[in-house]
Amino acid sequence: MATIWTHKDSNIRKTWLLIAIFLIIVTTLGWAFSRIYGNPVIFIFAFGLSILMSLASYWYSDKIVIATTGARPLPNSAAPEVHNIVENLAITAGIPKPKIYLVDSPQPNAFATGRDPEHAVVAVTSGILKIMNRAELEGVLAHEMSHIGNRDMLVSTVVVVLVGVVQLLSDIFLRSIWWRGRNDREGQASAIFLLVGIVLAILAPIAGILIQLAVSRKREFLADASGVLLTRYPDGLASALEKLAHDNTPMRQANHATAHLWLDDPYQGKKNTVGWFAKLFMTHPPIKERVKRLREMSL
Repeated sequence: MATIWTHKDSNIRKTWLLIAIFLIIVTTLGWAFSRIYGNPVIFIFAFGLSILMSLASYWYSDKIVIATTGARPLPNSAAPEVHNIVENLAITAGIPKPKIYLVDSPQPNAFATGRDPEHAVVAVTSGILKIMNRAELEGVLAHEMSHIGNRDMLVSTVVVVLVGVVQLLSDIFLRSIWWRGRNDREGQASAIFLLVGIVLAILAPIAGILIQLAVSRKREFLADASGVLLTRYPDGLASALEKLAHDNTPMRQANHATAHLWLDDPYQGKKNTVGWFAKLFMTHPPIKERVKRLREMSL
């Protein structure tokens, strides 16, 4: 029978697989750059940087996200209903009650972050507290709690940081091509390696971003389903998502680095019908598809 831990082990394995894939990409980039410039230190730097940033993001992911979104602690006295719902869901899920934060934004939204259940954070916007009834708010919070139980946050954090490393290295390399073109006195000796490096520098970030977005979209469907296992009421989350679909309030705290963490993408989440190509670059599946699956679960 499915439980809140159904995807936990799978996501932990997926995390290590993603780390392995990105380390291979970074290693390949570092190798190509070191051959082009004839300096093995470049390879060592690229590999070391990816490991260092991965470890830093794992230990400090919650603090980084909170600082980026401007969230602040939400005391029990200010929102007793929210604390009551989270506490009940935590007991049902068998995980510690996460810290609860508030993001001062009129856009209705929520997110969860942290490296594990013992260091987890659930944040809600002031906008979502204004428009949701208790059943809808419970569905939203159950969705976020399922991210914690399924260790989705670990996967998403690792992907984000490693994609950032690949983008950084690629950008450094592409910017250095102009300088090399003016100072290269080796003739055509390294032309092949230069061509390979350019191709890798262009394609690696694109591949990384597509992997990041694909993982993010899948985890949203899983969190919807796992959240229903906690509440036993799929209509609550479905109704909440329908309200989000009709809301076009902008979010001042939105940025592309953390967009995938939110319940609804603050940039593209309002699109209900999109083509297959556009879906490749969405951090969240269309709300219409999510609501359809939830409604089918209530039949």
